[in-house]
Amino acid sequence: MTDRNILGTEPVGKLLRKFAVPSIVSMLVVSLYNIVDQVFIGQKVGPLGNAATNVAFPISTLCLAVTLAFGIGGASGFNLNMGAGDKKQAIKFIGNSVTMLFSTGIIIAVLSEIFLKPLLVAFGSPDDVLPYGIEYVRIIMIGTPFLMLANGGAHLIRADGSPWYSMLSNLSGAITNVILDYLFVMKFGWGMTGAAAATVIGQVLSFLLVINYLRNFKSEKIHLKNFKPEFVIVKRTMQLGAAQFFNQLAMMLVQVVANNSATYYGALSKYGSAIPLACSGIILKVCMIFFSFCIGVSQGMQPIASYNKGAKKHDRVKKVFLLALTCNEIISIAAWIILQAFPRQIMGLFGDGSPEYFEYAVKFCRIFTAMMFLNGIQPLSSTFCTAIGKPAKGTFISLTRQIIFWLPLLIVMPIVFMHFGLEGIDGMMYSTPVADALAAIVSIFMIRGVFKKELKS
Repeated sequence: MTDRNILGTEPVGKLLRKFAVPSIVSMLVVSLYNIVDQVFIGQKVGPLGNAATNVAFPISTLCLAVTLAFGIGGASGFNLNMGAGDKKQAIKFIGNSVTMLFSTGIIIAVLSEIFLKPLLVAFGSPDDVLPYGIEYVRIIMIGTPFLMLANGGAHLIRADGSPWYSMLSNLSGAITNVILDYLFVMKFGWGMTGAAAATVIGQVLSFLLVINYLRNFKSEKIHLKNFKPEFVIVKRTMQLGAAQFFNQLAMMLVQVVANNSATYYGALSKYGSAIPLACSGIILKVCMIFFSFCIGVSQGMQPIASYNKGAKKHDRVKKVFLLALTCNEIISIAAWIILQAFPRQIMGLFGDGSPEYFEYAVKFCRIFTAMMFLNGIQPLSSTFCTAIGKPAKGTFISLTRQIIFWLPLLIVMPIVFMHFGLEGIDGMMYSTPVADALAAIVSIFMIRGVFKKELKS
């Protein structure tokens, strides 16, 4: 039978452009939801407000972890089954993913509201930052179910061959967020409450656009019975999305440790606890903007690799990976140059501060991003393994940077630095580039093995 699906017939480069560009825009939108709030809060509320958004960031990362688990997992399951010609099984992955995204969003929102104060304290909030964090997160959590289905649904829509609609759904919400942030925070003076409300309204709009698309799914009509969770489908979805889930979960854990380390070791330095907490949060979110390009390329590669692996077209699978890797490395090198050259100018976008504030920010930015030119390798390798039906390998690769390397280094290196009479806060900074380098090396070796064993022509 002739393969008429464009994923199996069109040139790989053309397909990657078609799927990666909307994916990049969608990932940028996710980053912008966080960073736009940070810009307006920094201008109007100040460093304490910026520190509060950083303390709240682990909750957002948890939401993203679950979103990617069911979004990427559902999309991979759908494309693998479509490539194998099993449409009825494929559409179950879409319906089950939608149900799990929205229901887990409700659970996270309720639990976060109940345990909000102890969570923020555990995430490293100093006493003077805590009221801002509570004010912000209490409203943000209302939009969690809408956020998760909007972002997770974008992956499902892209898997159906509609990457531009996927991009539009997220972009519409982001533009709404920017406009309302300006009005609520800068014009009306609503501070943290205004920034949070603008975000929630933008998320609801994206959610409505995703629901509208799901009603007219292209590949196969979604019936009500497909939304009923099936243990086998949910389990396989979670397996396929495990790499992204654990990657984000690991990131959340590292964020919590980093926040507490910044507060503790910052208090022992001339900078105090609030400056390192605020600066690290800003730089991390700026890095996420550049990182969004790499993740977007990786996600754009996913349906192409999944479909062609299911169709046993291994040459196309190899080709799309190598092309995506080239793109990611170009992006990573460009981001590294920008962040090394202009840290002061970038920090200036987020409001004013003391000389110590900018001194720490510049130092942190240059050390934190010292190995950023390697950062395109690990996320692509993790997504690729999941895309070709090897979630265990993808999960391991996803854990290398955050859990296997960065987290232990984040704990040990400040202690080692202080033992030799150096600043503990400096040891915290240097842990990141070391972890970046080690994760890239492991990813390269594992992908070479995958090529030899799983993709024999």
